[in-house]
Amino acid sequence: MHHVKLVILGRDGILNVFREDHVKSPEEWEPIPGALEAVARLNHAGWHVVVATNQSGIGRGMIDMSSVNAVHAHMNRQLQQAGGRLDAVFLCPHAPEDGCDCRKPKPGLLLDIGRRYGVDLSQVPVVGDTARDLIAAAAAGCEPHLVRTGRAAALDAAALVALHEPVAGARVHAHLAAFVDHLLQRENLPDSAVGALQG
Repeated sequence: MHHVKLVILGRDGILNVFREDHVKSPEEWEPIPGALEAVARLNHAGWHVVVATNQSGIGRGMIDMSSVNAVHAHMNRQLQQAGGRLDAVFLCPHAPEDGCDCRKPKPGLLLDIGRRYGVDLSQVPVVGDTARDLIAAAAAGCEPHLVRTGRAAALDAAALVALHEPVAGARVHAHLAAFVDHLLQRENLPDSAVGALQG
């Protein structure tokens, strides 16, 4: 294991506006305000950023891989314009009924990323907007973070607590930029202060 500063992000509801009908073309990929700039800040602080995303629209026949690749090419161009970049996009193409190991809340996608990068997943924050993101992060031994954009945006206080409280150590942030604030602040604190911040 070597130390790579790595953050794993979900895609829909974290980087771009979540659509119930799936993002099927580059034109339907709409960045969440401030999200791309947040990735750029991570990059500039020496963090590698990868995306882990469930794309069941492929398994359901709603979108093909060439369309997904076109969406991701567009996403990467938008990121470059904001001064940021993704190292890679890892995706699960299966429908829920396929019973695969890679669809979150299963940890397969995250474990694959850990193997690919040779990292200790306990040092890797995972940012998502659903309970299944948090559950997958915890199952893989990662650090779970929830952002209140995408599907978590509409939750009231009680529903939010019910979603994240069962996952030990889960933290909640208003949006990706707030998560980045938290991470970079923690990174710049002495160890004793980090313990106080996490306590």
